[in-house]
Amino acid sequence: MRASREDRPAGTRLARLLTEALAPTVLVTALPLIAAARVSRSAGQFLLWGGIALTFCAVIPIGVLVHGVRRGRLTDRHVGDRTQRARPLSIGLASVAAGLLMLAAVRAPAELFAVIVVVFVVGAACALVNHWWKLSIHAAVAAAAVAVLVPLAGPAANLGWALVAAVGWSRVRLVDHTWPQVLAGVALGGPLAAGTFLALA
Repeated sequence: MRASREDRPAGTRLARLLTEALAPTVLVTALPLIAAARVSRSAGQFLLWGGIALTFCAVIPIGVLVHGVRRGRLTDRHVGDRTQRARPLSIGLASVAAGLLMLAAVRAPAELFAVIVVVFVVGAACALVNHWWKLSIHAAVAAAAVAVLVPLAGPAANLGWALVAAVGWSRVRLVDHTWPQVLAGVALGGPLAAGTFLALA
């Protein structure tokens, strides 16, 4: 029987809050919108570029997760069962790829295009690793987001590494991952995102 909210230790409640607030779905929603806001010179550009990025990087992939949970194909929104991750990750990657084509067609700025490529590359790497081992996607995406925000928004974004550490702690505290799985996620997501973004932006 699952413990009620009142019965859970404060640390567990905090871990659940961090896991939900800084989930990959939240970060891949926020990051493209931040990038679109920085490169747009008008509301029209923001609506066009941000709308495309939001639809293909967040709305469609999240919709796939929600549908999978409702149909009983997925255990939860975070897809805790590694064997269930291949299908939603593949559909999500296909959606991001379609978004990249749309952004190329409307000639979106290089910085925004680079951010979406980062989403695709990190997602593909996570999908590949998770075929054999349950790497922490939470940690990988959090590290990737900070690695992109530093060159995009400035040195102050380095404060985000504290949140990456908090996300890693939350995943271990909730017994969804081990520390090696979390550290592997950070080691994959951070450098891969930074290298990809700097090469394209």
